[in-house]
Amino acid sequence: MSEWLNQVFCEDALAGLARIPDGSIDLILTDPPYNLGKDYGNGSDQQTVDDYLRWTEQWIDAALPKLKPNGSLYIFLTWRFSPEIFVMLKKRMTMMNEIIWDRRVPSMGGSVRSFSSVHDTIGFFVRRKDYYFDLDAVRIPYDAETKKARTRSIFVGAKWLEVGYNPKDVWSVSRLHREHPERADHPTQKPLEIIERMVKASCPPDGVVLDLFMGSGTTAVAAQRCGRNFVGFELNPEYCAIINERLKAPEIPVKKSRSLVNS
Repeated sequence: MSEWLNQVFCEDALAGLARIPDGSIDLILTDPPYNLGKDYGNGSDQQTVDDYLRWTEQWIDAALPKLKPNGSLYIFLTWRFSPEIFVMLKKRMTMMNEIIWDRRVPSMGGSVRSFSSVHDTIGFFVRRKDYYFDLDAVRIPYDAETKKARTRSIFVGAKWLEVGYNPKDVWSVSRLHREHPERADHPTQKPLEIIERMVKASCPPDGVVLDLFMGSGTTAVAAQRCGRNFVGFELNPEYCAIINERLKAPEIPVKKSRSLVNS
């Protein structure tokens, strides 16, 4: 087994990517800084717009050669910069979906000069037409009432009725509140529920997931739970310690969000 597998390196991804062979990664799943001025223990989220976009293009060009020819990429973004970054990626890959993550932010407060922002944008990109995608692994089961309503002979034996339907591109999952059992000490932690869907759909069993900006380590935890390998990078030593603790902790049951199940 390669010595870099199933490790999170506490270093800058642009430097650390050199240790990963080209064409060895099945899925890049990453949540880079949004450049909104948050404190991650460094200046990664506090750049000028030009510097941020230049840096984004730099890490994209360094990371994409690591993907296998049938590999995929998911990237979390804010609406403020997703148009520019999507254009960068469209020049290099094929865009399959723009997924909207509805964070279920309570309807209170917010701006009085614009509409409240309650979502993150996720881009799903692939390298070529025969990309890996296991829809059956993430299908949403029909409830008993729906199945009963489709008992007519034309539906008998229909695979889709038994195995469920294709998730839509709006995923409504609550952000992790402070009391949530998954919650770690990280300001922008993503729910396992979302990350596991991406891993199951776009990385084969025993495949490898790469996350350039591990943060609280949710990508690594999801890969471990789903029987995939992982590799990643994180600059902040405190976050690296959190990741190691999460990977050693007893498995946390993930309660499926009602809106994601029915989305």
